[in-house]
Amino acid sequence: MDIDVTAAEREWDVVLLGGPSGSGKTAVSYRLARHYGVGITEADDFHVLLLRMTTPEQQPALHFWKTSPSTEQLLPEEIMTHLLADGDVLSAGLEAVIGNHLESRVPLVLEGDYIHPVLAAQERFSGQRNDRRVRGVFLYEPDEQQLVENFLRREPERGPQTRRARVSWLHGQWIKQEAERLGLPVVTARPWNTVLERTITALS
Repeated sequence: MDIDVTAAEREWDVVLLGGPSGSGKTAVSYRLARHYGVGITEADDFHVLLLRMTTPEQQPALHFWKTSPSTEQLLPEEIMTHLLADGDVLSAGLEAVIGNHLESRVPLVLEGDYIHPVLAAQERFSGQRNDRRVRGVFLYEPDEQQLVENFLRREPERGPQTRRARVSWLHGQWIKQEAERLGLPVVTARPWNTVLERTITALS
């Protein structure tokens, strides 16, 4: 059951909800946005936008997945390295989006795989002071097999995606380590029936 929180009790303007693919962060982010009555944006949308608006020569990291013919041969560790490179590229653009919302004071939940913990820890966003107006929280699934099951439930037609789950598990380990290094909250995805309440608590 969702906790009743009035808009006056919201002490932030932007929430960055990160975590690896398959951890359940998208479902949590929509519940969180509905709970506070604020807008929501997915970082994936900016990734798609930049792919359309740039060339491989301008942004080779972002276009890697479309231009490299041998991605199926990559090890999970190598795939994660490229995912992190995507996040590095997107961070500059996401910083501008966050700064715009701080300036306009229009609240927002921004979620996605590409959100690095260091972004949430910045003191300024395009000249706008953070001052705890930006909160970061990161969802974490410690069980690799659970990620396999999550992907299978979401995309049953593709069968068990063990390689993809391995990448997500490695990504989750990196995110957790980085978030804890920066003093940012990490919320375990399960038990699922309390994850929203635990996320709200972490934001405060």
